[in-house]
Amino acid sequence: MNPGTLRDALRKLGVPVEKGRTSAIRQLVLQAPAPVIAQALGYHDKSTTRIATEAGAPWKHYAPGDHTR
Repeated sequence: MNPGTLRDALRKLGVPVEKGRTSAIRQLVLQAPAPVIAQALGYHDKSTTRIATEAGAPWKHYAPGDHTR
């Protein structure tokens, strides 16, 4: 099953797909920094940062990048 097929099946059942996706991402950015969520899901970090700001995420001062050193 691919994302398009799943989306179409959910729409036929009356499930609001976009609202559900945004709600799920909103919950994720409350639990982890937006850039981390963006990288994990393949989203642009500006999109997840916007959602995090709207959600009042506590990670707004997180510095993205390589912290291994």
